Amino acid sequence: MHKKITIIIGSLRRGSYARKIALNVLDMFPEDFEVKIIEIRNLPLYNFDYDDPLETDFPIPKEYTEFRNTIKSSDGILFVTPENNRTIPACLKNVVDICSKPNHDVAWKNKPNAIISHSVGKMGGYSSQKNLRLALSYFDMPTVQQPEVFLGNSPTYFDKNGTLSAVRTKKFLQDYINRFSQLVKK
Repeated sequence: MHKKITIIIGSLRRGSYARKIALNVLDMFPEDFEVKIIEIRNLPLYNFDYDDPLETDFPIPKEYTEFRNTIKSSDGILFVTPENNRTIPACLKNVVDICSKPNHDVAWKNKPNAIISHSVGKMGGYSSQKNLRLALSYFDMPTVQQPEVFLGNSPTYFDKNGTLSAVRTKKFLQDYINRFSQLVKK
């Protein structure tokens, strides 16, 4: 039986390093895994009025329903994110909030997850990852604890075609994906 992995990229920029990382790890999963990137750029900003049963003038956007259903049908979630101003990019926080409601049907609940963070500087998205881990901990999501993946100086890992060319980093990411795959299989 195939395991479904959804990759969420915490950047809207088409040429982002987070997207390059995500594209490079797609093939690192076992053959019996179905791995897809889900786009988040068209999700409206979260507003609780959409999920408030007392509010009748705010129908739930179809984009929310489709996104929530994708997360619910996933066996695991891989987040690949940059750091923006020492925290989670706004588009990624929006995704966390959208799937945190309604309270009786939280899409994130118990979904295994893994996080790869990066930055063009030396810190590797440390603050972003720690803030994302904190937000997700509320939903009792099992996560790959060690090693944590903070890719500093991320532009240096790729060739001109966007292929991951740093051999040690490629091996490190493969080990991380293997650990995540084992967590999902449990």
